[in-house]
Amino acid sequence: MASLSLRHIYKKYPGGVTAVSDFNLEVKDKEFLVLVGPSGCGKTTTLRMIAGLEEISEGELYIGDTLVNDVAPKDRKIAMVFQNYALYPHMSVFENMAFGLKLSKTPKEEIKRRVEEAARVLDITHLLDRKPKALSGGQKQRVALGRAIVRNPKVFLLDEPLSNLDAKLRAAMRTELTKLHNRVGTTFVYVTHDQVEAMTMATRIVVMKDGLIQQVDTPQNLYDMPCNIFVAGFIGTPQMNFIRGTLNKKADGVYFEFDGATVKLPENKANAPELADYMGKEVVVGLRPEAISDDSKAVENTPDANFEVDVEVTELMGAEIYLYLTCGEETKLIARVSNRSLSRAGDKVRVAFDMSRLHVFDNDTERCIIH
Repeated sequence: MASLSLRHIYKKYPGGVTAVSDFNLEVKDKEFLVLVGPSGCGKTTTLRMIAGLEEISEGELYIGDTLVNDVAPKDRKIAMVFQNYALYPHMSVFENMAFGLKLSKTPKEEIKRRVEEAARVLDITHLLDRKPKALSGGQKQRVALGRAIVRNPKVFLLDEPLSNLDAKLRAAMRTELTKLHNRVGTTFVYVTHDQVEAMTMATRIVVMKDGLIQQVDTPQNLYDMPCNIFVAGFIGTPQMNFIRGTLNKKADGVYFEFDGATVKLPENKANAPELADYMGKEVVVGLRPEAISDDSKAVENTPDANFEVDVEVTELMGAEIYLYLTCGEETKLIARVSNRSLSRAGDKVRVAFDMSRLHVFDNDTERCIIH
């Protein structure tokens, strides 16, 4: 198995277009690393540079201790699974899975053993004689994975492999891929624009935007401690609420004022030295939907952080309800509340902020000041 090291990697195209800038990352052996970000952020380009399908413009790429910038893709000991599966339609499942091994002159008995073992792991033994056209999307995905597994690669590269599947199958395949990673014990580098996939599968997540790494961290740390507004908004469903307002220091503490409402910061946040220069200035406050409550007890117990809102829309999600709220003239909020909530569209209700979960961002740089 192998670690990966990407050192100051750039991808520049003719005409001055830079797709990836100064990409620095150490991927640990057996890690499940996910690159996530909006379309066009450079994540697939990065994956293709690791695979050797795109030339590296600047920087060094190591697989284990070996510099592989000029090593051909077939000699890199990696396997790539594509979004469209890329199966040969005229070959059976067995032949598709065995194809790479045949090219590398692997003995027939060894090919048979490896293909049957991979088919058993992926639960596709009964499909080995079928052609791809007789397979469902999920089965094709497993065959594509099987073709990668039989090569015993040092690194698995997966480029949005679940994007063609329906929602139910995607959820099932997420679990299967996580189990597969645990069984195979190989380094996985996985590209997706779906932050739910990233949050549920990754050991660590790399959040990218415009060819630049924004933050690299565990899923929980990204959720709880985003480094800037982009990461905070990209990770989490529904996304974090962002509220523009002003911080004001008064005799009894620090208050955040926005759109006719005022909430008091808890002492530990109010006294944070990082906030000292922001008094009297406009900032952006971030709060997750689950940190806003319409529960009467919560409102009663937080006299310094409750205010009136208009309920615009309610969405029953089964175990919970999403409330779409308006405060004042233009502040829009989403609250994730209990399915026992009595708030309905058209109501005026009081809601409370869980101020311990407040994030404060710089209005200009969008960097996080305090969590």
